[in-house]
This record gives sequence, C-alpha cells and structure tokens, in this order.
Amino acid sequence: MATAQQTRPKAETAPKGPGGEEFRAWLSRTWPSVLVLIGALLAWELAVEIFNVSSFVLAKPSEFIAATIEQRELLLAATWVTTEEILYGFLLSVVVGVVLAVAIARFPWLERAVYPLVVLFQVVPKVALAPIFILWFGYGLAPKLLLIVVIAFFPITLNMIVGLKAVDQDLLLLMKSVGSSRNQIMARIQFPTSLPYLFAGMRIAITLAVIGAVVAEFAGAKDGLGYLIQFASTQLDTPLMFAALTLVSLLGLVLYYGMSLLEFLLRRRFPHLKSPESA
Repeated sequence: MATAQQTRPKAETAPKGPGGEEFRAWLSRTWPSVLVLIGALLAWELAVEIFNVSSFVLAKPSEFIAATIEQRELLLAATWVTTEEILYGFLLSVVVGVVLAVAIARFPWLERAVYPLVVLFQVVPKVALAPIFILWFGYGLAPKLLLIVVIAFFPITLNMIVGLKAVDQDLLLLMKSVGSSRNQIMARIQFPTSLPYLFAGMRIAITLAVIGAVVAEFAGAKDGLGYLIQFASTQLDTPLMFAALTLVSLLGLVLYYGMSLLEFLLRRRFPHLKSPESA
C-alpha cells in the first residue's frame, strides 16, 4: 500500500526563461546612465540660472523641453523626414556593404585591387562630398541617401570581411575534403559565421547613418531635423535648435538599441548569432 508521501504528486516548476534575467541585467546596466543624465540636466539648469547665461547663447533644459512641447508638430514632421532618410540609406548601406564584403572575401584578387581604394575613399571628408552630391543630383532624396551610404557602408563591409575570414579552419578543410565548392563553403559556412560580425557593423552603421542624414540636410534640404537646426540657428531660436538636436540624439539612440533588439530577437531564434564581443 502506497504511503501518502509516495502518492503525493510532485510539484512541477515552470522552466525559467532567460527573458527575466536578461531584462534585469539590462536594467542594472541602464539605470546608472539614466541617473547620470538626470544629474547632468539638473547641473546644466542650475549653472545657466546661477551664472545668468542668456538663452540666446545656451538654452536651459526646461526651455528646450518647453519648445519641444510647443513646436511638437513641426518637430515630429521633421523627425519623420529624417527617420525615413536614415532607414532608406541604412538599408542601402547594408546591401552595398554585404555585397562588397562577400565579393572581396570570395575573390582574393578583388581584395588586393579594391580594398585599398575603399579605405582611401573612407578617409575623404564626407562634409565636402555633400555639396558635390547636391550639385550632381539636386535637393531631393537621392543625394542624402548617397551620402548616408558613403558614410555607413564601411563598418558593415569591414566587420563582415572579418567574419567571413573567421571560419574554423578544421571545418573548412572538412568541407573541402568532401568536395564542396567555394560557393557552397561561402553559403553554408562562411556566411553564417559572419552574421554576428555583420550585426556588430550594423550597430555602428546605424549611428553613422544618423550623422550622414543630418550632414546632408545641413548642405541642402527643405525639411528634416538637420534643416530645422540650421534654420533655428539663423533665427537665433536657441531653444528650438537644442530641441531638434536632442531629438537627433534620441533618434540615434533609439535606432541603435532597436538594432540591438533585432539582434536579440534573432539570437533567441538562432543561438549562433551571439555577438563576438559577448562570446
């Protein structure tokens, strides 16, 4: 006869997923930055008030926050225009960067012929290219996208080339021993191995895309946050200028962490996408 202790069903515990632990880890990393930001804004507010700095020279945080609320429709419209430019230019940068990296890794002679030129082109001041692109393509979307691509494709190309060459040599020899072609090795081994490096380059590129969009709008635009910053500076509207500058910074921050979130979600589905720096 079974005892009560033997017949008592065992309590089943639900498996603990990594989501809660990762969220707490993210929160522990984030709250110090939030506190520092709040402290910096308070110090800024007090310093401007104590030293009686004119708002034409340096707007207080309370002033450009108020300007953000008052001019919210104008700022939201400009933010949307800049966001479209950034996203379109970033997607083109990813395509250009991936294609160039795969071509360089696939054909060694192309690396010797093209890679030094890519590096040389990267050191050209991009601010100087903006008016040239506008001269060639006008004031539409094309010169802005082209400038974003020129600025943002390089970290994608560089990181992916490193990833394509980081393949396990034993695995590479195994694939060659079973008769795999170079295209098969590229598709089945090198490309999956390079994906974490690709995401690392994309996180850098999305911030450079923000810079590229604003620089292009400085050179010539009729809308966007860069245009609004320049317009506010000519009108001596310092609170509006700081409000637009703050939105540019927040936009870059949101896009950067949005890219990190995309990588996190894909990593939950494909564990081999773990970032190289966290490996």
